[in-house]
Amino acid sequence: MPVFSWEAQTRKGETKKGELDASDEPTVRGMLRRQGFKSITVKRKPKDLAEYLPFLQQKVSEKDVVVFARIFATMINAGLPLIQCLDLLGKQEQNKTFAKVIGQIKEDIEGGSTLTDALKKHPKVFDELFVNLVAAGESGGILDVILNRLSGYMEKAMKLKGKVKGAMTYPISVLVISIGVVAILLLKVIPVFEQMFKGMGSKLPGPTQFLVDASRAAQEYWLYAVGALIAVYIAFKRYYATERGTLVIDALVLKSPVFGPLLKKVAVAKFTRTLSTMMQSGVPILEGLGIVSKTAGNKIIELALMKTRQSISEGKTIAEPLLETDIFPAMVVQMIAVGEATGALDTMLAKIADFYDDEVDAAVEAMTALLEPFMMVFLGGVVGGMIIAMYLPIFQMAAAAG
Repeated sequence: MPVFSWEAQTRKGETKKGELDASDEPTVRGMLRRQGFKSITVKRKPKDLAEYLPFLQQKVSEKDVVVFARIFATMINAGLPLIQCLDLLGKQEQNKTFAKVIGQIKEDIEGGSTLTDALKKHPKVFDELFVNLVAAGESGGILDVILNRLSGYMEKAMKLKGKVKGAMTYPISVLVISIGVVAILLLKVIPVFEQMFKGMGSKLPGPTQFLVDASRAAQEYWLYAVGALIAVYIAFKRYYATERGTLVIDALVLKSPVFGPLLKKVAVAKFTRTLSTMMQSGVPILEGLGIVSKTAGNKIIELALMKTRQSISEGKTIAEPLLETDIFPAMVVQMIAVGEATGALDTMLAKIADFYDDEVDAAVEAMTALLEPFMMVFLGGVVGGMIIAMYLPIFQMAAAAG
């Protein structure tokens, strides 16, 4: 909706300024007159460049949504009306994109929509899990409780995601540094040594000759190499976008020797935490499993959960089909079976999630401890090997002279 800046006088002759969201200029003038203003000047505020170029717009982060949910819950608990809560949240929100979204939600509710329907119009900001839990909170009259529960869940999910990103950062950083160092040696350092070797007149050792040939190839074909890497990346993305590609790559990731076990533990923690939160909020288990499967982040796990959902709809317990997936450990399945038998499945799922949060911590530490020496040996071996190969002719000359 367009934004209009206005300037007007009060009945006492004081000059006031401000901004209003409205469909057109006459609407703004009408609103101000009803408030008792006169000598009204209205100008349409020009749009920011970011409104024309989506990639310049601020992203709405998970942290923004968590803070929104937490403050929103506090306001509702304090007895503030929904419209007033959203008005205050929109005005204090520093992220312009998110502030605009909150303003649109407020307008939809003023127009007669429910909060759930208003949130559904912004799937990039509020995912299916968020919307369904809010729907449960609205229907049960416990919106503040649900929002508090949601913010707590999202904080733990962010922490879990941060652990995985942290585990991936070290090996990727070392790999990027290794590629950079090798590129500098091939393009800048080895050509200098090659000029020096030409004056020796003797045949170069095998490793040195290999490096010289590699340096020449890098200088002549580096542009083609970059193009090939880009082509491989695009081909990979397109293949992964296909159903078969997603299944093949996700299956390989889960079977990988280092990251596979970690990702399975993350999947168990995320599944149990999400389903526990949904069940505590009153969402039926079949509906909860449908939403959890879509947020699994891995096609193999998603299909396993959908298969579990189908089995439950046919009358089976949740533990039986989960055991058949070969993704969830037997201990987890047994604890879920106990939770079902005692009627405290949501509590048992929360306990499993807490346990697997600690397991993910331990797995990340173990993986880092394993990768650190390996990556250091790799980096030292590549760079050290290249330096030794460059100095081999000098060592040979020194041996011959001695």
